[in-house]
Amino acid sequence: MIEVSFDGASVGNPGLAGGGIYINLGNGNEIRESFPLGTLLSNHEAEFAALVRALQFCHEKGYRNVSFRTDSQLVNQAIEKRYVKKAEFSHYLSAALALIDQFNLFFCKWIPDVKNKNADSLARLAIRSQQKPGKSECDPL
Repeated sequence: MIEVSFDGASVGNPGLAGGGIYINLGNGNEIRESFPLGTLLSNHEAEFAALVRALQFCHEKGYRNVSFRTDSQLVNQAIEKRYVKKAEFSHYLSAALALIDQFNLFFCKWIPDVKNKNADSLARLAIRSQQKPGKSECDPL
């Protein structure tokens, strides 16, 4: 089973957003992906967008048995319940569930922030890659 940690982050909430995927393949092999998510996303939207991108990535790689890790309780509970209250998250959840249903085995587990540092640093790297040189932000990365 492939272990996938993902994270989304935004500066400004809403603001510039990025996502990160960290996959431990075992035997010292890992995959690190950092990807921009654009502007005007809240932190929660960035978390959901990162989930969808991580699921797409795993499908593209042909991984069919995966165990996901997230530090977002909102995302984890939405996956477990297959439901979100806020309409702005529903399209992310619908896309995620459509992908999840294609896996042979899928698990998602909530982990504390301190155990998701690899994915978090990749999400913040994606934000920095979108910032203009010399521009200062309120939330230092």
